[in-house]
Order: sequence, then C-alpha cells, then structure tokens
Amino acid sequence: MTEFSVIIPAYNEGETIFQNLITVSKTIRAENIDFEIILVDDGSSDNTFAEAKRASEHSKEIRVVHYEHNAGKGTAFRTGFENSCGKYIALLDADLDFHPSQLLKMLNMLQQTGSDIVIGSKYHPESKVNYPFLRRIMSKGYAFLVKLLFKMPFRDTQSGIKVFKREILGSVLSSMTKSKGYAFDVEILLAAYKQNAHIIEHPVVLNLVKNRLGFPVKMVLNLFAETIKIRFKS
Repeated sequence: MTEFSVIIPAYNEGETIFQNLITVSKTIRAENIDFEIILVDDGSSDNTFAEAKRASEHSKEIRVVHYEHNAGKGTAFRTGFENSCGKYIALLDADLDFHPSQLLKMLNMLQQTGSDIVIGSKYHPESKVNYPFLRRIMSKGYAFLVKLLFKMPFRDTQSGIKVFKREILGSVLSSMTKSKGYAFDVEILLAAYKQNAHIIEHPVVLNLVKNRLGFPVKMVLNLFAETIKIRFKS
C-alpha cells in the first residue's frame, strides 16, 4: 500500500495543470514519502487531459483518470478514491490556491494526533488568507448557513485541502448519497461527524492564483440549492 494518495479533481484547468502537477510532485517527493498523485479530469472541454498526461510522463507518481462528461467535484473525488491505494488520502484543489507543502503539515498533524480527518480552515486564528472582499463575504455567508443548518463545530467546510485516513473515508463515502457538486464537502464532513470521526481544523495560507472577483452566480445558486437538499436528506 502507498503511504499517501493526493487526489486532484480538475475541470478546464489546461492552462496551469501541467506545472501545478509538477509542483505537487516535487513538493511531496522532497519529503521522501511514498506517494501517488491522482488527477481526475472531470470531463474537461479544454486540454486538461492532454496536459495532465504530459505531466505524468515527467513524474512516475502522477496518474490520470479521465471521463467524458462533467460530473462534479464529488464524483471526481469518489473516482479518485476508487483508483487510489494510499493509507492516507488528500483532497487538493487543482488551482493550487493552497500550496501543496501544507498537505505535509496536515498529514503530520493527522499522524501525531491520531485524528481521522484534518481539514484546512480559512477561519482558523492562525490562517493567512488573501482573496477579494466580495468572495470573502460570500464565503462567510455560506459558512454561516452551514453552521445554521447542520450545527457542526467546523468553521470552514469548503476549503480545497483536506487529509483523511483511508478507513474512515471509505466508511463515510459508502454511507453517503452521491452528491456531485461543491456541496460534496459539506456532505462528506457531515457523514463523518455523524460517525463520530475525530476531525480537527488546521490553519492554512490561501493566495488566489487566478484573478477571480467572485463565484459565478450560477455556481453560488447551485451550491446553496445542493446544501439545502443535503439538509433535508440528512
């Protein structure tokens, strides 16, 4: 069994995915860990698949999984897990707003504390975040909604950097309905919380790589709708 599997869902990240995958690979390899990187191309309409395959030719630890139609982050992460063999599993957003060096700190915390899950939190007192005011407001508004609906003690469910023990992740995924989109982060933590998993938050450094002023309106509406749906299914 591999020590560490890093799952990276990607949709239309062709401009940057080659270099980002190489960065993840070099960062983790420097720590002398037995690892694999699983890039899941979530039905991209650009050259994400080709660029990811090109990265895999430069690093034997990179594997690429591809399917034709966009199915959402939840489906991509499940697919990555099904193709992984790590004792510990990480979720990392493809844009690298969170540098992969933070994964190693989170893995170390998980191992030292015996926790089941470590989640990056933008609202941890020690976090350092740099992103636009509008996005910050929407993010805090969504965090408030999640707190109101689910009563979980976590300050941030949505950050794209998390580390799991394989056993708990397998148990959690098998107990969930199949959320496909961005609300998948909420559902996976809710399912783990209901199973009394030991979950801790870790500070993060967030620097937006792309010049994004906010979420597309359609994405925001879909996220809220998916979240409400999870509440009434739970």
